[in-house]
Amino acid sequence: MLYDVERETMPRDELESLQLKRLKYLVEKVYHNVPFYKKRFDELDLKPEHIKTLSDLKYLPFTEKQDLRNNYPFGLFAVPKENVVRVHASSGTTGKATVVGYTKRDISIWANLMARSFVATGVTRRDIVHNAYGYGLFTGGLGMHYGAETLGATIVPISGGGTKRQVMLMKDFGSTVLCCTPSYSLYLYETALAQGIDIDSLKLRIGIFGAEPWTEKMRLEIEKKFKIKALDIYGLSEILGPGVAIECETEQHGLHIWEDHFLIEIINPETGEQLPLGETGELVITTLTKEAQPLIRYRTRDITSIIPIPCKCGRTHYRIERLKGRSDDMLIIRGVNVFPSQIESILLETEGLTPHYQIIVKREGALDVLEIQVEVDEKIFSDEIKHLQRLERKLIQTIKEFLGVSTRVKLVEPQSITRSEGKAKRVIDLRKQS
Repeated sequence: MLYDVERETMPRDELESLQLKRLKYLVEKVYHNVPFYKKRFDELDLKPEHIKTLSDLKYLPFTEKQDLRNNYPFGLFAVPKENVVRVHASSGTTGKATVVGYTKRDISIWANLMARSFVATGVTRRDIVHNAYGYGLFTGGLGMHYGAETLGATIVPISGGGTKRQVMLMKDFGSTVLCCTPSYSLYLYETALAQGIDIDSLKLRIGIFGAEPWTEKMRLEIEKKFKIKALDIYGLSEILGPGVAIECETEQHGLHIWEDHFLIEIINPETGEQLPLGETGELVITTLTKEAQPLIRYRTRDITSIIPIPCKCGRTHYRIERLKGRSDDMLIIRGVNVFPSQIESILLETEGLTPHYQIIVKREGALDVLEIQVEVDEKIFSDEIKHLQRLERKLIQTIKEFLGVSTRVKLVEPQSITRSEGKAKRVIDLRKQS
């Protein structure tokens, strides 16, 4: 099913022609309206008229999250403040918040891209969408909300928190679509069981999960527990919010980037060099239609690759592989690069373990020590101590073989790791405190 047939199935040459037209307009606009970009362009001796082809994108400067913080709050706006009808912002827990502005047209485009995303997953106007993403300055809740309303589906704006009530309302309202973080969906499942609710009595058929990294193993776990189709959605506040890319129900592999609005490239995260199609690196996005706060070559820090092979669903927009992690979330343990998602894959492939875990990094003397705490299921926990110790040793050996790093593994009792009603906190790096 398609929402915007003309745009979603546009031939590649027409799509790239549209991208170039929009890129040229964007470059002209930011050069004359955003002092930050004019300064960057002038430092490179670069003028808007120098951008003549899509391949010239590589000459443009990168934009990073710190640039948004340095220009806090409204320094990157490309329109007068009276034209900005909405402001979102990050929590700012690691410094100043990153502020993002939207014009009325930006909101309309966002709503339509989210409606387009919903349709790609199989959602229709007959569905009841249980939206457990947070509302407020976080873009997740309102992005999903506007998309569902634009499509004509019924939206339940439950937001985060009140997990017991959420489960009850899902059952009573007959919700058919669940939108939340993947880790929170598993918490909802546990809560439903604890309340004596039969999962089969729920009418859920589709889950749209994002806002945190998750593995294919976790997808299968969610689908098995809820008996739904679980699809991955991608977005980031700096670019738009949710609705930048999403999996389609046809393939359920790779997320379609809406290329009529976003120009994408993959770079080497260390050198900034563009990489060929299919190679893995850092995703960089240029906004082609954003009015209030357009961004040129924004470094997402997300690690993925582009899938140029046409999708069976008929959409011509490139897909990106499921995110493998973030370049800035990568742990370096005694010279070895480790992504939390790699550890998660090993844990979820091990019988008797649950998807609830934490990775604790600390420094003992001059050495970095990696400890993994993971919950076991009720059956395993009741086994003999010797059996648990064998399982711990097996995990240590498997992680060493596949990732090349020595770890400590601690199997903990069920329900002992704190659940999150938003993004799960998987990594606790105590080295910063030592």
